[in-house]
Amino acid sequence: MTLLLTTRVPPEWVDYNGHMNDAEYARVFSLAVDTLMERTGLDAEGRERLAYTLFTLETHLCYRREAHQGQALAVEVLLLDRDAKRLHVFFTMSDEAGETLATSEQMLMGIDTSSHRPAPFPPEIAEQIDTLPQAEPAAWPAAAGRRIGIPRR
Repeated sequence: MTLLLTTRVPPEWVDYNGHMNDAEYARVFSLAVDTLMERTGLDAEGRERLAYTLFTLETHLCYRREAHQGQALAVEVLLLDRDAKRLHVFFTMSDEAGETLATSEQMLMGIDTSSHRPAPFPPEIAEQIDTLPQAEPAAWPAAAGRRIGIPRR
C-alpha cells in the first residue's frame, strides 16, 4: 500500500456520540481520491489540459474503530484491478498506532470531460497508474470484495 493522505479529526467532524461522524469517514476517503488523482497527474492543471477526470461509481465503506477529535489519520491505497478506463481501489484509514479505523473499496471511472462520457486513461495517466501498488488477485485484503448482508444459518 502507498500512503496517500494524512490529516487530523477536527472538532466539526465529531458528532453527538463523541466520535467522528460516519459521513466524515466518507469525506476523508473522498479527499484520498483527490490526492490519488493529483498523484496520477489529474490535478487541476492535468484535468484542464487533458479534459479528463475520475468519477466515483461505487463505494463500500466499512467502519472498524472510532476516531476522536484531534486524532491523526493516515489513508493508504492499494490497486485491486484496472482496465482501460476503470480503477478498482482499496483504501485503508489507520490511526497513529497503525490500527485500521475504516476501509473503503471503490470503483472509479475515467471520464472525458468534453463529452461527459467514459473514456480510456490518457497515456501519461495510465503510466502513473502503473506505479501504484497492485494486489495480486489471490492476495486481496480480507475486507475487499465483501458483499453486504445479514448472515443466515
